[in-house]
Amino acid sequence: MGLNAAAASHPFTRADILRKAAISERQLRGWERAGLVAPADAYGFSQLNAIKTLASFKAAHVPSARIRKTIEAVRKRGVADPLAETRLYVEGRHIRIQVGDERLDPLSGQMLLDLDGNVVERVAVLPPRILEDNAAKQRKLRSAEEWFLRGVEMEQSGAPPGDIIDTYMVAISLDPSLAAASVNLGTIYFNQRDWVRAEKYYTRAIDAMPDYALAHFNIGNLYDELGNRDQAHEHYSKALELDPNYSDAHYNIALLYQATGQAMKAMRHWRAYLKLDPRSSWADVARRELDKLYKSTVFRGNRVDPLPGAQVRRPDPGEKL
Repeated sequence: MGLNAAAASHPFTRADILRKAAISERQLRGWERAGLVAPADAYGFSQLNAIKTLASFKAAHVPSARIRKTIEAVRKRGVADPLAETRLYVEGRHIRIQVGDERLDPLSGQMLLDLDGNVVERVAVLPPRILEDNAAKQRKLRSAEEWFLRGVEMEQSGAPPGDIIDTYMVAISLDPSLAAASVNLGTIYFNQRDWVRAEKYYTRAIDAMPDYALAHFNIGNLYDELGNRDQAHEHYSKALELDPNYSDAHYNIALLYQATGQAMKAMRHWRAYLKLDPRSSWADVARRELDKLYKSTVFRGNRVDPLPGAQVRRPDPGEKL
C-alpha cells in the first residue's frame, strides 16, 4: 500500500505517536504547552524519537522544569534541536548526553567517569568539537531520512524503479539502520519477483528493527508466495504479536490456516479481520470465506478437514512505509 505525499513526509499520525510512545493525549498537550514539542497532527521519525525521549524522562519522574533547563543548556552549546540531534537519556534522576563512549552532564558540560561503580565528574569540560561531531552525525541521519522520503515521493510520481532503488540505497548508505528504506527496497524487488533480493532487504529491515510489524508482514508475504508456510506463519504471527490490529496480517494468516485445514483458527482470524475492516471489498471476500467455513467444516475426532477452493488472493502482497 502506498502513501500520499503528506503521509510520506510525516508517516505517523497523532494516534500513532500516542501509541508508540505510550503516552496520553493530555501528556502530549502538556509538552506542547511547555514548548518541548511542536503541536502537530502528523509526525516524522525525528519527532517520534524526540517524543519517545520525553516519555522516558516522564517514566523516570524527571520534573518538566529540569527537562527544559537541560534542553536550554544544550542549545547554548550550539545544538539547535537537542532532542533530535543528541542522545539524551536518564541516569537515576539526572539527564545525561551520550557522545560516543563518553557521558556528559549537559548542565555543567563536564564528562562523567564511572569509578568503582560510582559516577564522579571529571575535572574537564567537554570540548565543543565533540558536541559538534555528534550533531554532524545526527545531521547525517536526518539526511538519510530525507533521501528515504524522496524515494517514497518518487514512487508516488511513477519514477523509474532503478532511480527509486538508487535513492533508497543512498538513504541506507547514510544510515544502515533505516529499516523503512530496506522494507521499501524489498518490496520493489518483491514486485519484480526478485525473491533473493527481496528476502535480503526484508531481513535487513528486521535485523535493524526487530519490532517492525510491517517488515515481518512483508517477509511473511514473500515466504507465502514461495510456498514456505512455516516461515510465513512465523512472520505473520510476529506481525500480529507486535500489532494485534494489523488487519492484513489477520487476513493472510486466516488464509494460511484455512489452506492447512485449521478451520477454527482461520475463523478466529477472519472474524478479527472483519472487526477491523468491515466495509472494504476484501471484507466481502472474508465474509464469503467465513461463511464457507461455517457451512462446510466437518469435525472428525480432534481433526478438522481442510476445505477446498479457499480464496488465494492476498491484499497488497508487498506493503511499504
